[in-house]
Amino acid sequence: MSILAIEVEPMAVNVSCTKDGLSVLLADGREITVPLVWFPRLQHATVKERENWRMIGGGMGIHWEDIDEDISIESLLRIK
Repeated sequence: MSILAIEVEPMAVNVSCTKDGLSVLLADGREITVPLVWFPRLQHATVKERENWRMIGGGMGIHWEDIDEDISIESLLRIK
């Protein structure tokens, strides 16, 4: 008997920023929180600019139009 392994792409369902961190809630229930210092454009953005985000790729990434920043969920999961 064998088990079929299926790769599932992690998808974001919500995003929030504090003055120090970026938190992303994934569809599978996990939440990733990373320091904003890792993303200087976000770190130096205003609260309004940080709140102006949208999902890209069906949740595979996040885009902030005002500061021209894109972050993939895969990259957040690979950061150590």
